Amino acid sequence: MDHPMPPAVPGKPTDATRELLAAVLEALDIPAPATIGDQEAHDRILNDRVCHAKIALRSVLEDQAPLGVAWTTQYLRERLAEHPATGYRAWGEGR
Repeated sequence: MDHPMPPAVPGKPTDATRELLAAVLEALDIPAPATIGDQEAHDRILNDRVCHAKIALRSVLEDQAPLGVAWTTQYLRERLAEHPATGYRAWGEGR
């Protein structure tokens, strides 16, 4: 027997929505580059992560996430792992 989803509380995101939002924040919130020389690598990594976050958000918002929000969140996290925020010196890192 299928159990209906409880009604959403206005203004309060579901657990699945919170997880997706946390993954999107993880995608976007990478350390700033330490120097102009680090800017190119930072921008390339950030651009890749932004593209994957946009795909995940669009998929959910346009009801194109046939496997659900949780699956889309996991997929996004897997793509982010392929584009870690490494390979450049970040602002505030020790020398």
